[in-house]
Amino acid sequence: MKYSTDVAAAEALKESYQKLRTEIGKVIIGQDETVRLLLTAIFCQGHCLLVGVPGLAKTLLIQTISDALDLSFNRIQFTPDLMPSDILGAETLDNDRNFRFIKGPVFANIILADEINRTPPKTQSALLEAMQEYSVTVAGQKHALSRPFFVLATQNPIEQEGTYPLPEAQLDRFMFMIYLDYPSYTDELGIVKATTSDQKPVVNQVITAAEIQEFQQLVRRVPVTDNVIEYAVKLVHRTRPNGEMAAPEAKSYIEWGAGPRASQALILAAKCNALINGKYSPDIEDVKAVALPILRHRMVRNFKAEAEGITVEKLVQKMV
Repeated sequence: MKYSTDVAAAEALKESYQKLRTEIGKVIIGQDETVRLLLTAIFCQGHCLLVGVPGLAKTLLIQTISDALDLSFNRIQFTPDLMPSDILGAETLDNDRNFRFIKGPVFANIILADEINRTPPKTQSALLEAMQEYSVTVAGQKHALSRPFFVLATQNPIEQEGTYPLPEAQLDRFMFMIYLDYPSYTDELGIVKATTSDQKPVVNQVITAAEIQEFQQLVRRVPVTDNVIEYAVKLVHRTRPNGEMAAPEAKSYIEWGAGPRASQALILAAKCNALINGKYSPDIEDVKAVALPILRHRMVRNFKAEAEGITVEKLVQKMV
């Protein structure tokens, strides 16, 4: 669908966002902030990493979002014996003894990388090219992926047994790292009532692939004032302990800070956050609203911070 003006497209994006929230809310009780960030990442053409202990409906949330979008969906269960070819695909000999490429599960619009940190780094890195270049290379041949393309990954806390920390290069390619906490007492009451009855909610598809791509282009066309861009870039520079703009907290507690991808993500996410809230241009408050999930996985604490129990979340809140 082509919109006559960007204003009309902005109104359509806000309306589509509200419809998605309604459809997702049929299955997912609570987790409002998580849903907001996941949908923001989709409209910004970004990837998300959800972190939480087992049983918090991380997988169900992603499956529900895929049900509400008219997109192809594949789930990859990451295990210690998973190989890169199990994700990307491989070349095999056909009956005529010619090599033929068999596509792996990464060839879909939405990829659920379930428990991504339960497989060794060699297999984790198989997703790097797909996440950055939207293509995969097998046996020297490059194969383009369908667009739009999102990797929505779940991760167990790295303190749990049988987990492998994700490489920093791969972490940096996730737009958001979202922490899921236990539901509140009221939310858990609703969850138990909804999941122990014979009533199964029906999630309707409300957005097509073409509409998502139009909204992604719209987000990039949203104008941003110089002071908002300067605030975002200055915030990222404050995380770098050896930089001229380093915050006192960074000098004391950070080994190394966020890179330029963080600045780009802050502006893109702030644009989308403005649109879903009925504004046509982001302000500094929109940057602050997305700063924590963008910066938390791009900052590495030093030994002093670990010894004193200073979390990345506390450091980001002080810098913001």
